[in-house]
Amino acid sequence: MDAAEFRRRGKEMVDYVADYLENIEKRQVYPDVEPGYLRSLIPEEAPEEAESYEDVVKDIERVIMPGVTHWHSPYFYAYFPTANSFPSLLADMLCGAIGCIGFSWAASPACTELETVMLDWLGKMLKLPADFLAGTEGRGGGVIQGTASEATLIALLAARSKIIKLIQADHPDRSETDIISKLVAYSSDQAHSSVERAGLIAGVKMKKIPTDNKFSVRGDALQKVLEEDRAAGLIPFFFCATLGTTPSCAFDCITELGPICNAVEIWMHIDAAYAGSAFICPEFRPLLNGIEFADSFNFNPHKWLLVNFDCSAMWVKKRSDIIGAFKIEPLYLKHDHQESGNHSHWQIPLGRRFRSLKMWFVFRMYGLKGLQAYIRKHVGLAKEFESLVRADQRFEISADVVLGLVCFRLKGSNELNETLLKRINNARNIHLVPCQLAGKFVLRFAVCARTTESRHIQEAWCHISHLASELLQELPH
Repeated sequence: MDAAEFRRRGKEMVDYVADYLENIEKRQVYPDVEPGYLRSLIPEEAPEEAESYEDVVKDIERVIMPGVTHWHSPYFYAYFPTANSFPSLLADMLCGAIGCIGFSWAASPACTELETVMLDWLGKMLKLPADFLAGTEGRGGGVIQGTASEATLIALLAARSKIIKLIQADHPDRSETDIISKLVAYSSDQAHSSVERAGLIAGVKMKKIPTDNKFSVRGDALQKVLEEDRAAGLIPFFFCATLGTTPSCAFDCITELGPICNAVEIWMHIDAAYAGSAFICPEFRPLLNGIEFADSFNFNPHKWLLVNFDCSAMWVKKRSDIIGAFKIEPLYLKHDHQESGNHSHWQIPLGRRFRSLKMWFVFRMYGLKGLQAYIRKHVGLAKEFESLVRADQRFEISADVVLGLVCFRLKGSNELNETLLKRINNARNIHLVPCQLAGKFVLRFAVCARTTESRHIQEAWCHISHLASELLQELPH
């Protein structure tokens, strides 16, 4: 393919993508295939001779689309949203074309510098304390990670490295192995499974702190466990607070937890993967009160801020804590501007894409007001769904509706709700996933797609209500 054909094919692909997204609601939201469906549709081996572009494109609808779950369909209400917008797609195209591997300033100055500035822009939108901004003099700063899971692991490893150095400075005879065997990290019992996995990878004990009736960790619950563990000779060193838990979008009480962590020098990391985007709205910013106590903070613009995957924003108060844990510099990576920012020291891989282009395009083409309007629209749609559920006496709301997630269930047994969910998903008109709250099987309804409107919410509720009626009529009276 030469440049002339690329121009032609590129325009065709943009048309295909635009048609796909414009007409996505006409497609069945969840695929009707069995595991292994794809292998029989393509050859056993790669072709010896080149094939035409036409043949490849024909196979998109034949091979790929039958097995796609359409996350950007307005009938997709599962998990949490994954963001998408036309400006972001265009920026991603440019990122692929530039194709730099921005592991250091010298490897591509624009890649390093735009990322630093975009994380400052976003930090200011969130009204983060100045400590977290790089500015020109700051000791903190932001970086793009691939996912919130990576950000949690990075924070945990940095905290582990920091505590080991501190202990060994006072007790040079203590081995790293001995210290690690006593380390203990904490998270909410509602925290994402990736937090537990971070503990596994780091080789440290991870304990879950019980939550209150709002599914939130409170200060006294953490204090109690810390005292017990200290008395047992353990070394508490890390707490991961969650703002917007995956099951119910609950918020740990960081105004209580932060001072406790600070008083005993425990690293507090905040995971706001989904909810963080909402903090750009003044009415939701109080949910982030207590951020001043945190050592690191992370959320995913690629969930709810119109920047497509992957783009997970992470800030630290002291970048030396992160760099100190990961800095290894062989001769072939050294250059004349070493201190101008090497983001490879802030992450697990060496290589990194020019992901900040997506933020730059989206922030400029939507503006803060446009992004705020988008968040508010989704929250409004979730409130609309909540009111429909509350108006039906057969159903109950299972957790406070704060942002774009509604947790609800039929009044009755877990089995009844499991059956309802199975019927909803088998019909493939809409797609939902469940969660477990206080021992109850609960259905989660998350407003996800950029194109979701009130009519889609009304249609979804009619469908759920109709299936519930059918199900309840089958029950013995």
